[in-house]
Amino acid sequence: MKDLQSVKQRFGIIGNHEGLNRAIDIAVQVAPTDLSVLVTGESGTGKEVFPQVIHSFSLRKHGPYIAVNCGAIPEGTIDSELFGHEKGAFTGATDSRKGYFEVANGGSIFLDEVAELPLSTQVRLLRVLETGEFIRVGSSKVQKTDVRVITATNVDIVQAVSSGRFREDLFYRLNTVPVRVPPLRERGEDIILLFRKFAVDFAERYRMPAIRLDHQAREMLLNYYWPGNVRQLKNITEQISVIEQERDVTASILAHYLPDIRTGRLPVPVRAHADDKSFTSEREILYKVLFDMKSDMHDLKNLVYDLLTTGDPDNLTESGARAVRNLYNQGSLPKEQFEPAQPVKLGYNPPRESRVIEDTEEVIEESLSLSDREKELIKKALDKNNGKRKLAAAELGISERTLYRKIKEYRLDA
Repeated sequence: MKDLQSVKQRFGIIGNHEGLNRAIDIAVQVAPTDLSVLVTGESGTGKEVFPQVIHSFSLRKHGPYIAVNCGAIPEGTIDSELFGHEKGAFTGATDSRKGYFEVANGGSIFLDEVAELPLSTQVRLLRVLETGEFIRVGSSKVQKTDVRVITATNVDIVQAVSSGRFREDLFYRLNTVPVRVPPLRERGEDIILLFRKFAVDFAERYRMPAIRLDHQAREMLLNYYWPGNVRQLKNITEQISVIEQERDVTASILAHYLPDIRTGRLPVPVRAHADDKSFTSEREILYKVLFDMKSDMHDLKNLVYDLLTTGDPDNLTESGARAVRNLYNQGSLPKEQFEPAQPVKLGYNPPRESRVIEDTEEVIEESLSLSDREKELIKKALDKNNGKRKLAAAELGISERTLYRKIKEYRLDA
C-alpha cells in the first residue's frame, strides 16, 4: 500500500476507491512488460494518467513518450501523422516527414480515443502491432519500429466491434491487458477529496481563500451523477472559486453550477439572492417594460369598455376604477371630468361583446409604443431620484452606461 501511495503522489492521483487502486496496481504490474494495454473509462475520468504510469515504470522510461489524440486528427491526414509521408505523396507534401511511430522508436506511444481511427488506419496499426513494420504514405519501402503501444477509449468498444466500426482482430491485439478507470459517481468520498484538492489549487492560483462545502452541499456532490467525471468537478470548482464571493458553499449556491441530467440543460453561473432584481442587459429592461405595459393594457381595456358601454364614469368595474385612479394619479385625466361626485360603484359588471373589446384593444395598442413607455419609465426614475443617474439606474435595474445611452437617445438631458 505504501508503494501505491507513492505512485499517487508522483502522478497527482487523488482518491482511495477500490476500483481506482486496482487500476493503478495493474498499470504498475504490467509496466515492465511490452504487452499492449487498453485503458477504458468514461470521458473525463483521467485515463491519460495511466499510460504515463506504465511508461515511467517500464524499461523504456528513458525513451520517447508520445501521446496522440486520434479523434482530433482529420481522417485524411491520420495515416500521415502516425506513419509519416514522402515528398509529393499528396497535395501540400513539400517534404518528407516522419510519423509518430518512427519518432517514438524505442519508447512508448499512447493512442487516445483509438476507436475513432478509420478502418484503413486500423489495418496499418494492426500490422505495426504484429510485425513492428510500417510504410510511409507515398512510399513502398517497409520500415521497422520498436514501440510500446498503449491505447484508450471512452466508447463501448465491444459494441463498436459488433457494429463493424472497429476490427475484432485489432481489439484483441490491443486488449491484451485491460485497465478500467471507474467513473467519478462510483468513487464515493473521493469526490470530496478531489473537490478539496481543486479548491486549494485554485485558491493558490487566484490568491483567494479556498471555498468550503456545508453538509447539504457535500451530500449534493456525492449524489450527483457526474456525466463529465473529474474534468467536470474541476471545472465547477474553478467556477465557484472565481464567481462566488461567499467562501462557504451551500446547496443552493452549488445547484446553480450543476446541469440538469434529465434535460441536459447547462447551468448559467450566477449568484443567487432571493431579493436580487438586477438586470444585466438592455433586453431585460425591455422585458420589464412589456410586463408593465401588459398590466396597464388590461386595466385600460376595462376602463374604455366601461366608458363606452355606460357613458358614466361613476359606473365602473373594479378594474376600470383602478385604471381611473392610476391615470388620475399620473395626471393623465382631467380632474373636473373624472373625479366622481359619489363613491365609485365597484360591483357593476355588465355583459361584454367581443367586438367592442377587439376595437378597444386596437385603439389602445396604436396609441402606445415601446419606446414611449421606456422613455416614460426613465424620466420618472430620474425625477424620483432628483436627477441622480446612479440611483435611477439602480431603480430601473440597468447599468449606468445603458442609462446614459438611453438619456442621450431620448434627449432627456436637455
